[in-house]
Amino acid sequence: MSTQVSESFVKQFQAEVHLAYQQNGSKLKNMVRSQNNVKGSSTVFQKVGKGVASGKARHGLVPVMSIDHTPIECELQDYYAGDWVDALDELKMNHDEKQVIVNAGAYALGRKTDELIIDALNLASTTNDVGDYTKELDKATLLKAFAKLNSNNVPDDGQRFAVVGPLQWNALLNIQEFASSDYAGENMPYLKGTESRKWLGINWVMHTGLPLSSTNRDCFIFHKTAIGHASGQDVKSDITWHGDHAAHFVNNMMSQGACLIDEAGVVRIKCKEA
Repeated sequence: MSTQVSESFVKQFQAEVHLAYQQNGSKLKNMVRSQNNVKGSSTVFQKVGKGVASGKARHGLVPVMSIDHTPIECELQDYYAGDWVDALDELKMNHDEKQVIVNAGAYALGRKTDELIIDALNLASTTNDVGDYTKELDKATLLKAFAKLNSNNVPDDGQRFAVVGPLQWNALLNIQEFASSDYAGENMPYLKGTESRKWLGINWVMHTGLPLSSTNRDCFIFHKTAIGHASGQDVKSDITWHGDHAAHFVNNMMSQGACLIDEAGVVRIKCKEA
């Protein structure tokens, strides 16, 4: 780079970071309820209760369901991922340093997005927990989690998701019904390059960022509407020249937050990390 950074270059760089973030940064963003372009430091997701149908007398008034609406606040936080690019170092590099920083920034922000969503999942009550930390993940535990979703009347509408760790993914592959294409569907199109399958009407994804304490691993099955993700500022980049450093500073930033909307739609699977 020269000491003068053109506006067109910054716009191109920002577009490439945004694309890399959308394609490879976050695995979980498309699996939860989203609000974009939020103004202010927080937003509200509405949790809608269940309606009850009733009869009425002939010519009588139609009974009102009075469905409960509970506002769930989601606070936004600002996050940054930046790095220096020394002007003279670039002369010695035989790779595209711009692309390296594009990917590094997008991946860092993507991991933060997933971290926010996982933290929201982890807020769910222990009421819906299945399994225990003394046993590795097995088919019986998975079926208990599946039954828990059904008993909570969580919609089976193609928007159920499950995230498991790498070792738990291997355990899934040892289950014939999960591994066989006769039972399980193909990967989700928006998760290219990510291990994912559809089984029991649930979209299963492997993720390395799930809670782990010693050998205690938490995995989750949830409905898309149970978790909210809000974005006030999507991924944005800025490049400035600092003469006192003889370098450009490349900064990537975003403002996002996540919250638990309905804990009935989240099942925690406790298992042992072998």
